[in-house]
Amino acid sequence: MLSSPNSTITGNMPDGSPHTPPSPRSTVTEQALRRELAAAYRLVAHFGMTDLVYTHLSARLPGVRHAYLVNPYGFLFEEITASSLVTVDADGHPRQPTAHPINPAGFVIHSAIHRARPDAACVMHTHTIAGMAVAAQDRKILPINQISMEFHDRIGFHAYEGLAAEDNLSERERLVRDLGQNHGLILQNHGLLTVGRTVAECFYRMYYLEQACRIQVAAQSTGTSLHFPSPASILRARQQFEDDTDQGQLIWQALLRKLDREQPDYQT
Repeated sequence: MLSSPNSTITGNMPDGSPHTPPSPRSTVTEQALRRELAAAYRLVAHFGMTDLVYTHLSARLPGVRHAYLVNPYGFLFEEITASSLVTVDADGHPRQPTAHPINPAGFVIHSAIHRARPDAACVMHTHTIAGMAVAAQDRKILPINQISMEFHDRIGFHAYEGLAAEDNLSERERLVRDLGQNHGLILQNHGLLTVGRTVAECFYRMYYLEQACRIQVAAQSTGTSLHFPSPASILRARQQFEDDTDQGQLIWQALLRKLDREQPDYQT
């Protein structure tokens, strides 16, 4: 997972122009953001992290107050394209003409986090078997593998309160409180959530949080006692990950090249 921060690899668009990795401090165009988010939907589908037409990945539109991109309700993630994404306001209601339904209730969690965390330009939420299995436990991500150690004390925990509802403003406050400044949340009895300054960073965190959950469930299924490294080793490993400035960009560029070869229509 670690890579050299000085390495740069770019993929190509269908017209031959290179993908440009977005900087967390730069402003991307709406069209570029649409392509990035559509790519994330396709990759979540590719890696088996979907729940049919449910859950959402969202991104804040640059330079527009309370405007976000989200998937049209009822579409499989493998169907999402840059142009099919819908611009919504902070309550999940469309800000553009659209023939497709939007599920405002499904955007409740996203809107709360986008509003409270200016750095959360992208929010991803999944219902996976491994993620929900860990969310059914009272313990957080166990530091039993170096992938898991990256998330040590960096993932919040939110107690289950029922289906997210538009009128439950108090739960939004608790969601924000439980997320704090962490990289993501385990939504107890529900699923996983990650945030990122870019789509690439958010996807990187979701992919490896999912891997940490799969490792945890697999290790627990052996029925043997689990080995925990020393606290000092866990903190050292986490710091090594955090010192890496790449934060998934090399992986993201490789994945975009894969999509360009296999599913180039995501950009349309």
